[in-house]
Amino acid sequence: MGKQSTIDTSVVCKHLLNSNKKIIVEQGGTRSGKTYNILIYIIFYYCAANTKKTITICRKTFPSLRASVLRDFIEILRSYEMYYEEAHNKSSNEYILYGNLIEFISLDQPQKVRGRKRDLLFINEANELFWEDWQQLLFRTKEKIILDYNPSDEYHWIYDKVITRDDCDFYKTTYLDNPFLDDAIKREIERLKETDEQYWQIYGLGIKGVTKSTIFRYAEVNKVPDSAKFLSYGMDFGYTNDPTTLIGIWLDGINLYAQEYLYRTMMNTADINNFLNSLNIDREMIWADSAEGRLIDELRRMGWNIKPSIKGRDSVNAGIDLLKRYKIHITSESTNAIQEFRNYKWDEDRSGKIINKPIDNHNHLVDALRYGTYSILSKPNFGKYAIN
Repeated sequence: MGKQSTIDTSVVCKHLLNSNKKIIVEQGGTRSGKTYNILIYIIFYYCAANTKKTITICRKTFPSLRASVLRDFIEILRSYEMYYEEAHNKSSNEYILYGNLIEFISLDQPQKVRGRKRDLLFINEANELFWEDWQQLLFRTKEKIILDYNPSDEYHWIYDKVITRDDCDFYKTTYLDNPFLDDAIKREIERLKETDEQYWQIYGLGIKGVTKSTIFRYAEVNKVPDSAKFLSYGMDFGYTNDPTTLIGIWLDGINLYAQEYLYRTMMNTADINNFLNSLNIDREMIWADSAEGRLIDELRRMGWNIKPSIKGRDSVNAGIDLLKRYKIHITSESTNAIQEFRNYKWDEDRSGKIINKPIDNHNHLVDALRYGTYSILSKPNFGKYAIN
């Protein structure tokens, strides 16, 4: 070891050393030392004790990965005079340490996500990932998985489906658990108590934020009742970072029922066609994002009864207003739809006042639901459900 003879660690590193569980979740506020100490554990404890292991460090997008955890990794090695240019393959973003391969990947590199298996996985800012992303990474990891994040989402699959597992240890840390943090930074974080209660909860105390800005109320149901009449399907298109989604919609009086069918990235027209064929939906009406005219035309030529959604003036808010006229029910197996409805929120202005504009996030299945309802229910001749 070089110029630093001792290794600076905090309680986060101790969590990792003491846990014998496959999954370790580190939830924390800002500047709690989560990422730094996880990297310290990987470099000085896991890699130093092993050889010929594959360690994957990932984040949702590569620009975010490069600007955060990859930069921190290199800075740590340099501070201990352990960085060697010949060990760093910059074109593939890999580093050889003690005979172990450390690879840095992002979820916008699907060939790597669905590629080789690994021994240890570290997911930085894990709450950025979709449920399907997590599943793909989980299935290909043999020994240990470490997740870290700020709890900025009030609801998330991590809370419901990861920290509840019997092979998971869950830890919560704050800036007070970082013994190396300057007092000036601590005082800035503590100012949040007076200026922004929600930010103080998330980034100061490291606990889930509670917000009054959630747009929809809904109930979970085991299945769509037989009395409900099928209305349509709604589809939203994505590719690299955003998923392509499909949702089924039924009505029973003022009760609206939704069932998620698709939530997947990296789908081209042929993939979507194959998926629709697998559903055996018998050419039912699909209302899709009108901004993707080429995709809609290609799918129509393949035989699907798909049309661009009807969009009028301020169609997002109009669609939200229409949906709020109904009691929304979502099937319990619609994991991503539930997560979106929990986290779809109104935006705020600079003073923290809620404004009548939704945040453009957590909305891929929400948008699909809007397309499939507004395109039909907004028509003046649609009985008592019309918008007048």
